[in-house]
Amino acid sequence: MSNDNINHLKEKVRLYEAVLDSILKGVVITDSEGYVIFFGETYGKFLGVDPKAQIGKYCTEAVKNSRMAIVAKTGIAEIFQPQQIMNQDMVVQRIPIYVDGELAAVFGQVMFENIKDVQVLASKLNFLESKVKFYEKELKDLRSSKYSLKNIVGQSRSIIQLKKKVFKAAKFNIPVLLTGETGTGKELFAHAIHSASKRRESPFIRLNCAAIPKNLLESELFGYEPGAFTGAGVKGKPGKFELAHRGSIFLDEIAELPLELQPKLLRVIEEKEVERLGGTRVIKTDFRLIAATHQDLEKCVKGGSFREDLYYRLNVIPLQIPPLRERKEDISTTVRHLLTKLNREFGSSVSRISPEVIQIFENYDWPGNVRELTNTLERILYSIGGLEDTISVDHLPILFRGLTEKPTKSRATLLRTIVENSEKDALLQTLRLSNNNKNKAARILGIHRTALYKKMKKYNLSLTLS
Repeated sequence: MSNDNINHLKEKVRLYEAVLDSILKGVVITDSEGYVIFFGETYGKFLGVDPKAQIGKYCTEAVKNSRMAIVAKTGIAEIFQPQQIMNQDMVVQRIPIYVDGELAAVFGQVMFENIKDVQVLASKLNFLESKVKFYEKELKDLRSSKYSLKNIVGQSRSIIQLKKKVFKAAKFNIPVLLTGETGTGKELFAHAIHSASKRRESPFIRLNCAAIPKNLLESELFGYEPGAFTGAGVKGKPGKFELAHRGSIFLDEIAELPLELQPKLLRVIEEKEVERLGGTRVIKTDFRLIAATHQDLEKCVKGGSFREDLYYRLNVIPLQIPPLRERKEDISTTVRHLLTKLNREFGSSVSRISPEVIQIFENYDWPGNVRELTNTLERILYSIGGLEDTISVDHLPILFRGLTEKPTKSRATLLRTIVENSEKDALLQTLRLSNNNKNKAARILGIHRTALYKKMKKYNLSLTLS
């Protein structure tokens, strides 16, 4: 062997020894018979001995109660084993080293200088594991459906039939299209479908197509890779379809989806795979699609704003949610259900509703459906302010006054009557305030005196009113 080769080998040996000496926890190596061939400086300092003086000693002579010779004999590694060294409890590992199938050495290392270190580490790991489980549960709760079939209240024939259809639809993985007026609770039904399906333990992802700017909608749906566009995050972002893997995705206001994105959505529905913006990788995703709209999609198709092929792909299981005015028999039950929910949110204790209020609610058409009913109850609870436990007619907004009898007029006529009564009351109050001074009354009302006389005549108010 040339001098160059010998020098090269010496350099490598010095390097390896330097590495072993630099290991913070002690290192010792024995041959196959249990005699020390390397003793780390760190270990020597800890034991208070000269590392070089330990070379050639039998392992138990260098370190009392050492098991290095036993591992050399059995060839079985001992990992994370307790050992008392210098009257201290430690954790060590002993690993047999094989060369060409033959045992050549045993590597020993002090992993922790005190068993308490292991206990502290184990405690930290347990704590971190608990936090991970907690955050996983929180994330699961955030992504899970908030409502189930029991949250759909009502005993009308239309609601009972619809709940049966929801339960049946939940068993299949094909698309569902929810239609109905604004405020009928389409999202509630979407939650119920997911909750009743086998996907209930997986994410329920929601996206309102009308609430996202059109230039951001594609990245929200399909995700993006780093640098895909100006402002894109450095780490990229998964889209809603990726997040809905093994779960359900609910696309509300689907009619608002831009025409240029509709072919891409159709492809994702049919192929169950997406490509992020700026990416080339195909990502498989297993999702169940639920779409909703308050618009007539057939008219949108005829008008050219919605693709016909996408419409038919979405409309596999159509579910029409009836407006509240078509199921007046559900109003009483719905009011009490909402009141219980709102009491929890407001911290109030309004437990009763007068029969007159229920009658008024049943006589009203509710153009905003359940959402309008909810908003009305919130307004009433706010006005009561926890001072009373019963909702009476006096607590109702002025729009609902005078609806105690079943209206025979149309809603427009009814509203006109309410406005006219309010205008008549305003005229009377102003005339009394001005001591029947017509000029002064007209100035207060901000109208011409001639207009004042016309209105007085319209409402049969005496010109000599005192």
